[in-house]
Amino acid sequence: MATVLENISHSAQRQAFSVIVDKFLKHLDNCEDRTETYVKLVDAAGKFYGDGVKPETLDQVRKVVSDPNNKWVKFINHVIDEANPEYLKKMLLNLGYESFFRGTKTIRANREKYGCNIPWLILFDPTMACNMHCVGCWSGTYGHKANLSYEDMDKIVTEGKELGAHLYMMTGGEPMVRKADILKLCEKHNDCFFVAYSNSTLIDEELCQKIVKLGNLSFMLSIEGTPETNDKRRGDGHYDAVMKAMDLLKKYGIVYGTSICYTRDNIDAVTNDDFFRFLASKGAHYGFYFHYMPVGNNAVPTLMPTVEQRKEMINRIRRIRTTECDIEFFPMDFQNDGEFVGGCIAGGRNYFHINSNGDAEPCVFIHYSDSNIKDKSILEILQSPLFMKYHEGQPFNRNHLRPCPMLENPDLLRRMVDETGAHQTNLESPESADHLCAKCDDYAKEWGEVADEIWNSQTHKKQPYENYTKLHREHPELAAFEQVKDEIKETVGTDKEKDKSQIG
Repeated sequence: MATVLENISHSAQRQAFSVIVDKFLKHLDNCEDRTETYVKLVDAAGKFYGDGVKPETLDQVRKVVSDPNNKWVKFINHVIDEANPEYLKKMLLNLGYESFFRGTKTIRANREKYGCNIPWLILFDPTMACNMHCVGCWSGTYGHKANLSYEDMDKIVTEGKELGAHLYMMTGGEPMVRKADILKLCEKHNDCFFVAYSNSTLIDEELCQKIVKLGNLSFMLSIEGTPETNDKRRGDGHYDAVMKAMDLLKKYGIVYGTSICYTRDNIDAVTNDDFFRFLASKGAHYGFYFHYMPVGNNAVPTLMPTVEQRKEMINRIRRIRTTECDIEFFPMDFQNDGEFVGGCIAGGRNYFHINSNGDAEPCVFIHYSDSNIKDKSILEILQSPLFMKYHEGQPFNRNHLRPCPMLENPDLLRRMVDETGAHQTNLESPESADHLCAKCDDYAKEWGEVADEIWNSQTHKKQPYENYTKLHREHPELAAFEQVKDEIKETVGTDKEKDKSQIG
């Protein structure tokens, strides 16, 4: 009975959100109607989350969306104007309502219920097959035999939805090698949103037409600056393939972004103002930046950015996001934006990775596992020894410019792998945790000293993420204090109710 009522409530809420979106899409030419709709969406979010969101936070958001001249309102409007209306509606319903609104609330409740990390998104590899061989990429050593079956992928999404996750990203290999199964998955789970990290080479007119009808598949396209810097690592002709894919996606109004690995060789080319403006002109208004990780036996550690380059990276990315900068591109830096997400987000805290062999890895860059989707449920994976080590250990560093247990804190990864007995997951070219972490030791020491100087010199808007499980384990007296505090609160609450009844 409870499940039936929940389904009715879910359907009613989605329909109400759909009505708001329909009205919004019908009046795209009217600036006042857009502003009114933005405010209504903020109000709807406030009602949905209730005590889960601070009133002052909602007030700040309302202030921003009420100003049509605000840089980020213009940014949102620009993305909307370029998008296909039907595609946009499905994206707003699945990514907006199902993932941000309803999904986030469900995830928070399940974290309390199950006492483990519950992810907001799940990343999985449909295949390790790839039609390219980029310099320094671990995929080249995996071979082309490992694949998730359609049934495996369906299981991941079905079980993930039960926990609240409605956003699924796919990498590989090149995920679009499995184009038919991916489209089938999108069609079945039409209340989810899917994103494929792609090298662009398999995106064509026919695929774009199918995506517009589905409305719940997007792309993060790999590109690394100029034709010269890009093709030097990814091979001759790749840059032209990306340009063709970008033009097609823009033509069909499919919202998409970029995925950029910054290295010692290309960092200037992929972070200068002209490059950001160029991406925006091609229809890509946001993108993820990934620090080169020396993962795999064919890794090239000399591609890792220098300390000075990483310092400059922090400044460049954050400047682009200021309202003083007029560039309508929103870059997110996976390694340097830890302050805004509470440090490491892996191990299921916000996401985790399932490779093409079914091995559940805490992170796409951490190729060690103690669980496989073929013989465990998603929840059992999240409660496994390795994932619980992540849950208990996060944040791995109070300085969120040093978030990773591999790159900046390599001794922690060594310890977690050793204590849980996790096995390495590169079956083609095995790499021990010691071998991997040894490539990070010097970097961690050198960057750590500089990162601490930067962190201590900054004024942080948010308090660093606190892991109370970790605090209580290290300081048992705190757990006892929390229990006493809760008992006092409960007693005071009871006494107040008694007083009210006596007054009545």
